[in-house]
Amino acid sequence: HFGYTCACVAIFKDGRAEVVANDAGDRVTPAVVAYRDTEQIVGIAAKQGRVRNAANTVVKVKQVLGRSFEDPEVQTHKAESKCPLVNKGEKPVYEMTGETTRHVAPQDVAKLILHKMKETAQSALGADVTEAVITVPFEFAHAQKAALRASAEAAGFRVLRLIHEPAAALLAYGIGQDCPSGKSHVLVYKLGGTSLSVTVLQVNGGMFRVLNTQTDHSIGGESFTSALAGHLAAEFKRWCKQDVSGNARAMLKLMNGADVAKHSLSSLGSANCFVDSLHDGMDFDCNISRARFELLCSSLFNKSVQPIRSLLETTGLSTSDINKVVLCGGSARIPRLQQMIRDLFADVELLSSAPPDEVIAVGAAMEAGLLVGREIGSSPESVTVEACVSDILLKEVDETGAEVFSVLLPSGTPLPARRHHILSGPGRLASLCLELYQKTTEQPERLAKIVLRDLETKEDNHDIDAVVTMKRDGSLHVSCVEQNSGKTEAISISAAS
Repeated sequence: HFGYTCACVAIFKDGRAEVVANDAGDRVTPAVVAYRDTEQIVGIAAKQGRVRNAANTVVKVKQVLGRSFEDPEVQTHKAESKCPLVNKGEKPVYEMTGETTRHVAPQDVAKLILHKMKETAQSALGADVTEAVITVPFEFAHAQKAALRASAEAAGFRVLRLIHEPAAALLAYGIGQDCPSGKSHVLVYKLGGTSLSVTVLQVNGGMFRVLNTQTDHSIGGESFTSALAGHLAAEFKRWCKQDVSGNARAMLKLMNGADVAKHSLSSLGSANCFVDSLHDGMDFDCNISRARFELLCSSLFNKSVQPIRSLLETTGLSTSDINKVVLCGGSARIPRLQQMIRDLFADVELLSSAPPDEVIAVGAAMEAGLLVGREIGSSPESVTVEACVSDILLKEVDETGAEVFSVLLPSGTPLPARRHHILSGPGRLASLCLELYQKTTEQPERLAKIVLRDLETKEDNHDIDAVVTMKRDGSLHVSCVEQNSGKTEAISISAAS
């Protein structure tokens, strides 16, 4: 599992999947790479050394992987990154400074992280590891999947399959493998380092179908860390009369300390935060109680639970329609958040026995075990069905002249898919226009515009047959025929999903 902030590897051995600890003894490795003149450092050492080497340390590379430089996500990453991101051939690359200036592509950063995970697995097995299953977010576009696959292959893996993170979470708990028939609904709640995603899946005889999903990139584990770091800065100002909130290096130190304290508070009632030489040679030592942490983050907890309600409303389900809730992502460890989700699903089984930050990697290893032909109990072989990751819309104009969007392919539609739609244009018209949109955010994004010109204007009504086909890779093909004139137009769009 290669996440935005962390990576985790599990191996399938002797009929079971188990997570492997890295050389530092940690079961989860920070997805951070530090570049120096003669070496690259991956993991916890790179994360801790970021205080001194921020301009040459890459974090959250998954945000830019497989995207163009002008992509809004890349521009957001560029604004937040301490490591400069520049445009090279319409692609984002990191600019490293030192004895010489060099450019590093996001795929090369991802390759180093994946190679580190490969070494971790090999040290546990005592043999070379090549075959792997890698998880991806449900909303990952085809280009992002291709970039991740290429990075994994460059790291020495033979990628057996890319599977969606919610499906991996279900596999880890054996959901759908033990019931040959009968429908059930499972909600997968994933709160990672930089984003929250909530997905509702329908499980029917071992097949998973995504009914709907919502992702919020404005909330994640770093939001809680920032809130705690802000409190620590205020405490330092109160005790030492020094304001470090505008000092980037001091705040990075506080973020590191707050991150460690936050993890401790998931299992302890209080945690100590010590920062060496925070400001002007002054050390900082502060004790944080779990109650104080929960009070500081109360609004963030409410924001973290709200998408569950809106997703269920959109899907047309109530909390009583959900049979199981699966927790994953490191921040789903927080006891207060778990309790809020339990309160929301009073009579529903909440699955959190596997550590939430490891469960997706376990699911990937289970899938790998199935694919290489080893039996896991009596589980049938897994089948992955690609699905449309966002709504594909058709824009029309009603009698009042207002724009109306029709959903041609809802999010979660199994691919390949084909839809037939008839548009009518009243009056004598010389041309007709058809526009396709993709709904990834509240504001739909236009994918294509097709214009049928030189229509016969003696007719009082025009009907257009539009056929929209989406292939497994997310590419679209649209063909239109105007019935009276016989005029035709067609267009293809690569990897719209």
